[in-house]
Amino acid sequence: MFNKILIANRGEIACRVAATARRMAIKTVAVYSDADANAKHVSVCDEAVYIGGSAPKDSYLRWEKIIEAAQATGAQAIHPGYGFLSENEEFARACAAAGLVFIGPPASAILAMGLKAESKRLMGLAGVPLVPGYHGADQDPALLQREADAIGYPVLIKASAGGGGKGMRVVDHAADFAAALASCRREAVNSFGNDAVLIEKYVQRPRHIEIQVFGDTLGNYVYLFERDCSVQRRHQKVLEEAPAPGITEEFRRQIGEAAVAAARAVDYVGAGTVEFIVEQLGNNDESDTAGPPQGGAVPSGGSAAHKVASAGAMRFFFMEMNTRLQVEHPVTEAITGQDLVEWQLRVASGEPLPLAQDQLKITGHAIEARICAENPDNNFLPATGTLHVYGLPECVTFARNSGGVRVDAGVREGDVISPFYDSMVAKLIVHGETREQALSRLDTALAQTHIVGLSTNVQFLRNVVQSRSFAQADLDTGLIAREEAVLFKQEKVGLSLAVAGAVAHTLLQEKAAEAQVAQRAVWLDPWSRQDGWRSHGPSSRRFDYEFQGQLQVVQLTTLHDGALQLAVAGEVGGFSFTALTHGIDVRFAAQRQIVSVYQKDAVAHVFTSQGAIQIIAIDALAHAGDSQLEGGRLTAPMPGKVVSFAVKAGDKVSKGQPLAVMDAMKMEHTIAAPTDGVVAELLYAPGDQVVEGAELLKLVLP
Repeated sequence: MFNKILIANRGEIACRVAATARRMAIKTVAVYSDADANAKHVSVCDEAVYIGGSAPKDSYLRWEKIIEAAQATGAQAIHPGYGFLSENEEFARACAAAGLVFIGPPASAILAMGLKAESKRLMGLAGVPLVPGYHGADQDPALLQREADAIGYPVLIKASAGGGGKGMRVVDHAADFAAALASCRREAVNSFGNDAVLIEKYVQRPRHIEIQVFGDTLGNYVYLFERDCSVQRRHQKVLEEAPAPGITEEFRRQIGEAAVAAARAVDYVGAGTVEFIVEQLGNNDESDTAGPPQGGAVPSGGSAAHKVASAGAMRFFFMEMNTRLQVEHPVTEAITGQDLVEWQLRVASGEPLPLAQDQLKITGHAIEARICAENPDNNFLPATGTLHVYGLPECVTFARNSGGVRVDAGVREGDVISPFYDSMVAKLIVHGETREQALSRLDTALAQTHIVGLSTNVQFLRNVVQSRSFAQADLDTGLIAREEAVLFKQEKVGLSLAVAGAVAHTLLQEKAAEAQVAQRAVWLDPWSRQDGWRSHGPSSRRFDYEFQGQLQVVQLTTLHDGALQLAVAGEVGGFSFTALTHGIDVRFAAQRQIVSVYQKDAVAHVFTSQGAIQIIAIDALAHAGDSQLEGGRLTAPMPGKVVSFAVKAGDKVSKGQPLAVMDAMKMEHTIAAPTDGVVAELLYAPGDQVVEGAELLKLVLP
């Protein structure tokens, strides 16, 4: 076993690996960039080495610097985590050449599976079923268009060297193919340095089911069952669960054995994930077996992978293999009781697999939610900022039977989510005896997750968990689009509770300030008190708030007996509150709720069991000189790079027309015209880096 390893990654995976290594008495070395100088993963490792600038190309993608750091610190092995260099065949070879163990598969396996077209060929030879498509080397756009036309729309364009949903486009019509291909290639070059693509038939209502496989250096292989990752946005996973709902034991065995066959075909070693598209044929299909979609062929070789379990009538097709540990590996750990990072370290040191296939069992159900810095109501636009408040669920544990809630994170309160890396803040994992129990625990844990300082998808995740489709396990990759009406722009707190929470928080803050004055033995005359005291009769106090863009005038009345009364948008009722250790017990009219309120400048962030909302306190004097924002300005929604402009000065544009494309957090974002107008001036050029809020171009409004 190793004495010391270097973790060639950052964030939650670096912290995760460090935790397992510490338990195994293995010392760890962290690497960090300028942006990560004070990051959590640096502090949890035994040593840390600086490797360069904030951009990944200047630090975490510079494998020569990482190898130098390993050699300088005496590390014997390098754990690549996921992302960055984890699937870089050149890096794996360089580690071996330097006498370091790469904690992952051999370079040959990474190479074979790294290019999707080559992996498809190998899987066909291994008897693993494939979706019909074009995987050839000829990348002439005209040829690709003809192939797509022949396959039949909709088709999926995928970066051959891609992953993580980047460099992927669904094309519904032939007329849209050329533009989608160009965009896909740009994103592929930016993310992977390779613009080659493949074209596949886009399966309707597919489920995304992946199999966790493991191989050792002695030729042993197992599959640690499946994960359903069908809930996705922009082809990136949102929620993952294990085991996959609604599949039979026979189907589980078939898809698991197909995954092992895929791993054997490339002499795989270590942790890997074989991803499958699962076609749902419907309950009217009485057949126990079925071939591939029209135009495909079942590969020869004796594989039973194309057989379909009779219950649910599903069939699966190889999509790709991720030659690394996956972000969603904790759900597999939860249902199997195994530490997959420990398995990685043991296998990489030459030990056999800890368990055989017949020793692996499924216990209960686990679900993982990816908490990301993004705005789901604005097309999932990534967000940046400081974690002013970072409150986690009350029961956080790695033990499966000790509350069933686990958080994997690489950040702490006060840390900054920068534009240089992935937008994921943390992973929230729950485990229950049943799927229903896991769902309930996940919703409760999300309600207890309080983040202030930037936009997150926490409320969106709660909406998904509570949606009919997810609750009833009616799963496919189109779930989010299908449930759009109940997932986006949902305000579940309500004006009354938001105001009551904000007012209670303000009054408690004032009371605390008065207590501090009293402790300093400074006399406070009755007329300076802020509790509404009067020598006779009731008193009133006005609060002005902005709630969802509307001004709300709130009246707080203190009756002569000291009782409080609140008037909000025509609703008048008794009002009381009590400070608790965690939150405020608020009562207004017929409502009673435990709320948590965090004030940041003028914004009160109100968290309740139903959801969270922001309400803005308005100081009329402070804003007396404000006016409406000047029209005709189009600004960058976040820091990034200008990819291209679709217009030039003098062009007439219509509302909703694409004007520019930005690249931020490894994704492309289109800037559209907010109204009709004429382009007066372009203020940047393609390739320019811009800060959040930078004006990109000027429109002359009609």
